[in-house]
Amino acid sequence: MTAQDVLRLDPNLVDYLLVAFYFVLVLGIGYAARRSVSSSLDFLLSGRSLPAWITGLAFISANLGAIELIGMVANGAQYGVPTVHYYWLGAIPAMVFLGIVMMPFYYGSKARSVPEFLLKRFNRTTQRIQAVIFAVASILIAGVNLFSLGLVLEALLGWPLIVAVPVAAVVVLAYISLGGLSAAIYTEVLQFFVILALLIPLTVAGLNRIGGWDGLTRAVTEGPSGGADLNAWPGTPLTEITNPFLSVLGIVFGLGFVLSFGYWTTNFAEVQRALSAKSMSAARRTPIIGAFPKALVALVIVTPGMIAGILVPQISAVKSGSPDAVEGITYNNALSLLMKEVLPNGILGVAIAGLLAAFMAGMAANISSFNTVFTYDIWQDWVRPDRPDRYYLRIGRLVTIIGCVLAIGTAFIAAGSANLMDYIQSLFSFFNAPLFAIFILGLFWKRMTGPSAWIGLLSGTAAAVTVDILVRTGVLEVSNQAGSFLGAIAAFVVGVGVAGAVSMVTAPKPDAELAGLVWSLTPKEARTHSTEGDDAGWYRSPAVLGAAVLALTVVLYVVVG
Repeated sequence: MTAQDVLRLDPNLVDYLLVAFYFVLVLGIGYAARRSVSSSLDFLLSGRSLPAWITGLAFISANLGAIELIGMVANGAQYGVPTVHYYWLGAIPAMVFLGIVMMPFYYGSKARSVPEFLLKRFNRTTQRIQAVIFAVASILIAGVNLFSLGLVLEALLGWPLIVAVPVAAVVVLAYISLGGLSAAIYTEVLQFFVILALLIPLTVAGLNRIGGWDGLTRAVTEGPSGGADLNAWPGTPLTEITNPFLSVLGIVFGLGFVLSFGYWTTNFAEVQRALSAKSMSAARRTPIIGAFPKALVALVIVTPGMIAGILVPQISAVKSGSPDAVEGITYNNALSLLMKEVLPNGILGVAIAGLLAAFMAGMAANISSFNTVFTYDIWQDWVRPDRPDRYYLRIGRLVTIIGCVLAIGTAFIAAGSANLMDYIQSLFSFFNAPLFAIFILGLFWKRMTGPSAWIGLLSGTAAAVTVDILVRTGVLEVSNQAGSFLGAIAAFVVGVGVAGAVSMVTAPKPDAELAGLVWSLTPKEARTHSTEGDDAGWYRSPAVLGAAVLALTVVLYVVVG
């Protein structure tokens, strides 16, 4: 039996009708959003007019893409409970930090993108280098989402990837090119609930088949890991670092600090959602509102992965290293195989729609942020400045098409990875970790200079790439996951070290030019949002919401262990 035979789902007419209805609904949202687009700011940043609950759900939905679903379910199957670190340690603290500490600078500076903020804080060279790096990263990550949907269409219809990937790209292209960021954000809110309609029934049905949580823990204990997959700490299944202290250090510093803060606080695909909010208060609340579902959704992503490792024979064979494993089946297939195993027709159609929603949310986030950075920071600032706004609106639509075409190519790069999360974490260590190093240094150290920023950025990237090569060639004998953590640490340390050294021999900007861009030079009033009208009430306080979600995370860690 071939891998394609194993993966092929068995949907009926009802399933197909549910999927078709979802497509019609998404395209309808894109068409409706088109009417609100009259300028480049409308197309690329929704005119900065959206309420916090919309941007908050879009913020988390943009992250809850196919990479998240397929990759984290794969991680759950391969590593078990330690996968929760990607959520509770690797996301929540950074999301709270973004809302409370960093959004006042992003939103208050009126920057339209992260590279444009770097222009204001450092210089034009740093802006342009980061714009190019981000554009490349966005297309690579969009390719991962595109490949993920290609896997779904291959399983659903039996189409080969070479057909499924371009067809999938056309779907996202249709609604983003119509309504821009507003279409992406409103469909992301819809997609958030559709994704839950996949994950919750899948978790409940899987636990029912395996005898509940007790049945799952018993089966995992008797499995290849001997029960190590059931403990969050020290996380040695995840890092494959046998020394418990070093394993914890890698998780806390590599994932919990560098990778996490690097992704959540500087990734424009996420920050863009907050910048589209209608006020400073709404922008600050955006990532914190998203943190609540982010904390809880781990339970319905990691658990199905663990179930798949026990209940799905093909994944169980991969996990145990059995010679009977089907060639071509990897952990990336855990989600679709579990759907096939436990979901009846009708529910299967909703689940397929949920997978499609996850793909479109993730790819739309990357393409919509790519077209913003390319239009504003590369084309308008660098290539063709001082043109009418309608010109840049047309460029934004054209770049959306180009981004989707390029993502088709990068999808086949992603196809070479057995675990998408290994691949994506490597990309984050290359692109996000060094940016976070220079960003956090520049935010809190006024002496940091423009040349030090771009030199530190490139040095950190080179350090992460070097570590990745050493891991892949076997010079460093650690897992790809641990390699990503080490790469992120190297990128951060080298980036900070090089930027600090270069700053000491180059001239900084005058203090007057750094007000609103550096913590010590920004008055508290400039970092404070309005508490009147739609922003009034203690329950809208970013500090209160942030404390609540951090407390929830601690409780979840205590319960899960």
